[in-house]
Amino acid sequence: MANFSLPKKNVTLIGIGLLVMVLGFILMLGGGSSDPNVFNPEMFNARRLVVSPVIICIGIGVIIWGIMRKPRDEKEER
Repeated sequence: MANFSLPKKNVTLIGIGLLVMVLGFILMLGGGSSDPNVFNPEMFNARRLVVSPVIICIGIGVIIWGIMRKPRDEKEER
């Protein structure tokens, strides 16, 4: 990774953000009905309408932070 444009910590943050986004999409799954004539009110619960989109937005924010984060110089930390 010597020639890679992002440091290892930034790539790790991007990976964590992607995993958080996948978690949000997994939380959004389900709630459908196998019979189109039957209404399933479980489709409109708070987990699918509120929690899942918030988690996806947090994942996007972590990815943006991972891309934009400027690495510190080792000399400045001492």
